[in-house]
Amino acid sequence: MGNVSAVDIGIDVGSTTTKICALDALSRNLLHTSYERHGARQAESVRAALNSLARLFPRASIRLALTGSGAAPIADKLGVPFVQEVVANACAVQALYPRTRCAIELGGQDAKMIYFDNGIEQRMNGTCAGGTGAFIDEIASVLNLPIEQFDAAACRGRTVYDISGRCGVYAKTDIQPLLNQGASRDDLALSAFHAIAKQTLGGLAQGIDVCPPIIFEGGPLTFNPTLISVFKERLNLADDQAIVPDHPETMVARGAALSLSSMFADAPATIDPAAAAQTLVGFTSADDDHAPGKPFFETAAERKAFARRNQLPE
Repeated sequence: MGNVSAVDIGIDVGSTTTKICALDALSRNLLHTSYERHGARQAESVRAALNSLARLFPRASIRLALTGSGAAPIADKLGVPFVQEVVANACAVQALYPRTRCAIELGGQDAKMIYFDNGIEQRMNGTCAGGTGAFIDEIASVLNLPIEQFDAAACRGRTVYDISGRCGVYAKTDIQPLLNQGASRDDLALSAFHAIAKQTLGGLAQGIDVCPPIIFEGGPLTFNPTLISVFKERLNLADDQAIVPDHPETMVARGAALSLSSMFADAPATIDPAAAAQTLVGFTSADDDHAPGKPFFETAAERKAFARRNQLPE
């Protein structure tokens, strides 16, 4: 990779993960992808990504575009283009899989359906993380299953129970009695996937026909192939009507990279990744509400003094 002369890079800063896609600027060939949980430290994750890219492409001319729910203030700080994530996704889908009529994308805390029949039309869950990666994490916790084993458990499931996909709290209320009655964790994991598919199709399609070919994208669909099988079953899709792209978890980042040769072809986007990383030292965006706050007590002595002042009467 050190021999590449020019690289276009897209970074997708989502609610729970940061995704990177690097393309050869001339051939458009894929050079590198990365998918990492950022632990709510979005700017820090981008800084780490830039340092990594500086090592991967030490002699290349690099252009950068950012996308994703947490990317706009970081892009502004770096002085590089920001592309809205649905537009980035459309760039990638239309360039790589032009026969697609609908995209189903599940993220860490949002779900989207994008239609390509008459221009681009989007549906997104705007108020709740039901039916997303966070929902899977929550159900895995209830079932006491490591998240890495959730898909395998669902694949073994045979019985589908009616579980709410609209809200994790409602889902827990449905699941706990079933556990008490002896329902297997495998069946409940499979039922959770059916709940996600039902919530996505019922909540986002909003009466619009979901016509194949359909592309499946995002981390939850990448790492849970059984969930794709559930969608195919509910939509009655043949294998050739379901598109699972290479690296579906980084499709939006790839779209951001592709946008550099189309919508941002004349925009200033060239960076020195190491210098750009330095720019983000200590930076926290307005969306990064997990930035460390002032502690309640600076020392153990302060805490003890507080406890003495506020102790309950005997």
